[in-house]
Amino acid sequence: VSWYQLTLEPNTVFHARPPAGIPDDELAAEIQSEGQALLAARGFRQYEVSAFARPGRECRHNLNYWSFGDYLAAGAGAHGKVTAADGVRRYAKPANPMSYMQALEAGDEIKSGDPLPADELVFEFMLNALRLADGFEESMFEARTGLAVERLSAAARASVERGLLERNAAGTWRPTELGIRFLNDLQGAFLPG
Repeated sequence: VSWYQLTLEPNTVFHARPPAGIPDDELAAEIQSEGQALLAARGFRQYEVSAFARPGRECRHNLNYWSFGDYLAAGAGAHGKVTAADGVRRYAKPANPMSYMQALEAGDEIKSGDPLPADELVFEFMLNALRLADGFEESMFEARTGLAVERLSAAARASVERGLLERNAAGTWRPTELGIRFLNDLQGAFLPG
């Protein structure tokens, strides 16, 4: 079950003409809490910031994505991520369906971008993995990025001090309850520069 508040993004119809009766921040937080409690009472566990499932029924696709696994892009506007010997690369198919079909018919290959620089790789990993309620093991960070876990040190330490992140003795990092509530702030701590 996906459970999250719709964001009215700029340059969209909803943002230009918001529907009547949208709750304010305080009411939205109350609705979120009550919804989470209702799902928990029905046996659904929050395994990701906006996803709930009964134990063992979590969405494998989402878990792969949030665990910084590789995935293929299929269709117009689709994005993919591949890990190669020279690093992690992202790629995207043409967003316009006609351009996408013309590229397919012409046999044009969609090339992946350059390998992500280390500071971007840290951020992208954390952008995904911090969505997981159970967090991630340091060994997964190293395996999926090819970087030493020490790359997390300064930002992780600051996030622990702010009460947004915690690490157990086994080397698993996970967002705290406060970190889940303020996930954008937690993820932002790992932005390059």
